[in-house]
Amino acid sequence: MKRDEIFAEALKTLRSGGTILYPTDTVWGLGCDATCPEAVARIYEIKHRSDSKSLVLLASDLDMVAKYVKEIPSMAIDLVEVNDKPMTLIYPGAIAGVQGEPGDRWHLAWNAVAGDASVGIRIPMAAFCRDLAYKLGRPIVSTSANLSGEPTPRRFNDIPQEIRDAVDFVVPPSVDTASTGQASQIIKVALDGAVEIIRM
Repeated sequence: MKRDEIFAEALKTLRSGGTILYPTDTVWGLGCDATCPEAVARIYEIKHRSDSKSLVLLASDLDMVAKYVKEIPSMAIDLVEVNDKPMTLIYPGAIAGVQGEPGDRWHLAWNAVAGDASVGIRIPMAAFCRDLAYKLGRPIVSTSANLSGEPTPRRFNDIPQEIRDAVDFVVPPSVDTASTGQASQIIKVALDGAVEIIRM
């Protein structure tokens, strides 16, 4: 498949509520439409992971982030502007749906955010991922493609066959996203300007 065909198939899968295995700017990830609680539940199922844990999401830009959090802290804007490596920001006040109710494109899935209504979102440095979120029009889940408790796969060949077989579409390894092979830094930002470094 050519790159544009791969992109189109990945987008089609996301739009239909499916799951994908894809390379990000950090490591290989499992993804789905972050506004679809059924798809998010499937991601947890594939990873054998409890849904009490939150997920990292990918957004195309800060404009998209602004649609899914009540307010973007000014410090977050500053960090995004100067950032030169993969960085996930944890924002307060996620705009999420209610458990038990159908998902819609205007709310993040209730099972994609933390119990305190915070949400981790990264604007990926890889164009493939950014464009995928942009064309979808909604954030995409990005959680490492490993079974819960197992090491994070750095390369495609490290991904368990069980995970490859479980998703609806696998983006071929030929799609080069310049993955670093390392997890992103994680920084929690508060509306009052406070910053907490979770992982460097």
